[in-house]
Amino acid sequence: MGSAVAQCPHGITSHSTGNLGQKKLGYSSRCSKFPCQLDFARFGLLHQGSSAASSSDHSTEFGRRINAVPDMDDMFWDKVPTPLLDMVENPIHLKNLSVQELKELASEIRSELSCIMSEKPNSLKASLAVVELTIAIHHVFHAPVDKILWDVGEQTYAHKILTGRRALMRMMRQKNGLSSFTSRFESEYDSFGTGHGCNSVSAGLGMAIARDIKGKRDRVVTVISNATTLAGQVYEAMSNAGYLDSNMIVILNDSRRSLHPKIEQEPKTSITALSSTLIKIQSSKSFRKFREAAKGITKRIGRGMHELAAKFDEYARGMIGPQGSTLFEELGLYYIGPVDGHNLEDLICVLQQVSSLDSMGPVLIHVITEDNHQDAECNEKIEADNPQEVLSAGYDDSVSSSVQTRTYSDCLVDSLLMEAEKHKDIVLVHAGMEMEPSFQVLQETFADRFFDVGMAEQHAVTFSAGLSRGGLRPFCIIPSTFLQRAYDQVVHDVDRQKIPVRFVITSAGLVGNSGPVYCGAFDVTFMSCLPNMIVMAPSDEDELVDMVATAAQIDDRPVCFRYPRGAIVRTDHFMHPGIPLEIGKGRVLVEGKEVALLGYGAMVQNCLKAQALLSRLGIEVTVADARFCKPLDTELLTLLCENHKFLITVEEGSIGGFASHVAQFIALNGHLDGTVKWRPIVLPDSYIENGLPEEQLARAGLSGHHIAATVLRLLGRVREALLLMC
Repeated sequence: MGSAVAQCPHGITSHSTGNLGQKKLGYSSRCSKFPCQLDFARFGLLHQGSSAASSSDHSTEFGRRINAVPDMDDMFWDKVPTPLLDMVENPIHLKNLSVQELKELASEIRSELSCIMSEKPNSLKASLAVVELTIAIHHVFHAPVDKILWDVGEQTYAHKILTGRRALMRMMRQKNGLSSFTSRFESEYDSFGTGHGCNSVSAGLGMAIARDIKGKRDRVVTVISNATTLAGQVYEAMSNAGYLDSNMIVILNDSRRSLHPKIEQEPKTSITALSSTLIKIQSSKSFRKFREAAKGITKRIGRGMHELAAKFDEYARGMIGPQGSTLFEELGLYYIGPVDGHNLEDLICVLQQVSSLDSMGPVLIHVITEDNHQDAECNEKIEADNPQEVLSAGYDDSVSSSVQTRTYSDCLVDSLLMEAEKHKDIVLVHAGMEMEPSFQVLQETFADRFFDVGMAEQHAVTFSAGLSRGGLRPFCIIPSTFLQRAYDQVVHDVDRQKIPVRFVITSAGLVGNSGPVYCGAFDVTFMSCLPNMIVMAPSDEDELVDMVATAAQIDDRPVCFRYPRGAIVRTDHFMHPGIPLEIGKGRVLVEGKEVALLGYGAMVQNCLKAQALLSRLGIEVTVADARFCKPLDTELLTLLCENHKFLITVEEGSIGGFASHVAQFIALNGHLDGTVKWRPIVLPDSYIENGLPEEQLARAGLSGHHIAATVLRLLGRVREALLLMC
């Protein structure tokens, strides 16, 4: 068995030993059992000396955390042998593998991911579909020198395994563990962070232009998916890429999934031996040069001949490619495809030919993949271990404690069903990356009144405004984190025109193991600053039902209400008919002395927990439920300020939200000039990483214990506050 040391880019050194069959891999390893004696200092999960790491304390801290690897003997599980994968510590180790060995590696990665899927609540099918594509990309290109960008986090799991993070895959979405998206703070192989999708082409084009200006020659590869092509930014970026004509490669991973069942039922594009040959010709350097030369000749002959040749070229390429393929040509990208995304020979051939093209402009490679492309044995195992996941793949409600737990979304659906019986003009518009299982009931019940637009949040908002102007009552359901993308439409197409659109903001606040990407921290701030918007939040499921009824009654201005992801407060599951609330009126839940806790939304429950803790210490505090951020209940605020020494506002939102409106009122009306002292408790001015909901609330200082400790410190009982936090 040979031994060698392979020098990798950015100073990574790999030591391994091992043979695969009769062929040496050309590198050596200190350990034959990859995970068990893993030395993560060599992996470059975070290049500690890099500018990315030094740019923020957070990134450096995360780099230190990610290298603290648990005992691998305790972490790994009984699984099929993966001898090839055990030898791969980073992408450089793929370079000397034959196609047959790469196929075996794909099977091992798929097996590894399937084992992870059997214990993870979220779907990994998107990553299973792109295993061969991921291997081909890393086999052909030289990351991290070449920049590889991804649009969708779920498609990056194989990429994470191949770039030194295999041992930490079980810690994904856990405290101090891996992100489920690409992150510059996690690995130098992640060129750009993945968030809500549709950003990779824009960011990749920026990197390509920067490369050209600096005179470098690295490659830029971006991978987009069906879902992200619903967002307008992708086409904006492609159009600009075609205009700038900079070298970059866009790979469209087409999993043949659509929001429209009729489209999915249509005949699928077939990939034959003939089409495979044509694609290889199409991607070859000689063909591209011949095509460019032909364009030049026809231009010199005359405009008429050039236009005729262009039409013939478009017609011929349209005949070869699938329906709609000429769209990318119109945007200025050279289209190649469709390519079988599970045929490694074709993938490698096309990628190698495209990577060799210099000064040929942007290229789009259309790759066809199948979400269920895996071994039948793995499929059976997944379905047996996760029967619920088969029904609702992709949605991860990390806050819910069990499958049977009733959620706020369940209550929303029931209340909307009741209101829709009263108001036949209610219509529902849903936007976002995934649809919660609860909303599928609405989709089935109101097939002609439920519109799922996917990742087209901007369209969803203006579409809802149009529905309203047409005489209907639209409820626009968007997760808090995705509503951010449509803010311009909220301002100009809805609020400025006082159009009554009812925004249902789901997954508000902290979202557990979904981390900062899905965290809904900012909606109260950016919605409550709009002049015509009514902004409210329920403290429990009963108020949620009432707020649905309230929103249905409002017909002269827009309104929004938010609710958290996860389980409801009560467990009896009783649903009462919604009763419209008086606009701008809160309520007092518990009367006490000296200290008043004014909660907004779900944080009212934590105020009640704090009140119970303080009551045991002989301290009686007032607890009030604000209900409305805008308009504020000024009478309630005045009452609380005049009858208490301390006022504490509590909200699960960013700085500038509910507390800001309270501060504006009590300052302008002189309440702070008297004896009352005001303290706001809000989310910290930082992104809170993955963790259990309780852990995130504790880090944010929003748990019942933290609120009670704040009260004790204000009363001068510091020792008891410290004991309470122990």
